[in-house]
Amino acid sequence: MTTHAPNEARVLPLRTQPSPPDSGGVNGAPQRSAGAQRTPAPREPLWRDLVGDVLRRERLAQERTLKDVAEAARISMPYLSELERGRKEASSEVLAAAARALGLGLGDLLSRTQDQLARHPRSSRTGRGRTSPTAQYDGLCLAA
Repeated sequence: MTTHAPNEARVLPLRTQPSPPDSGGVNGAPQRSAGAQRTPAPREPLWRDLVGDVLRRERLAQERTLKDVAEAARISMPYLSELERGRKEASSEVLAAAARALGLGLGDLLSRTQDQLARHPRSSRTGRGRTSPTAQYDGLCLAA
């Protein structure tokens, strides 16, 4: 007698599926899966996303086009667009050129970006609700 495996695929979900709200646990209380016990902390933004937001906001506030700013900065329009969308990590030379084209200094651009980062809820706190050692500083810190 031979034993044949059933001709059915076994599906393993990549993400844990939340249980339906009416699924009964003990005394009718809803069951929670191990992965659904905590809500995930907000993701800290990337520096390139914040720099891009600052560049785009400043350009739009000046009512200028991508083409105009790209020509003034002597960088390509598609590259400036990718910087604004946070798709590219720009060198300090490119950031300085884009800032100058908008009438800003590199320090102004970095300072505005740092202000945005400091306003992010997760950026000034560590994992367990304690303030991080560097959260007491409200200045721009760059290391070479």
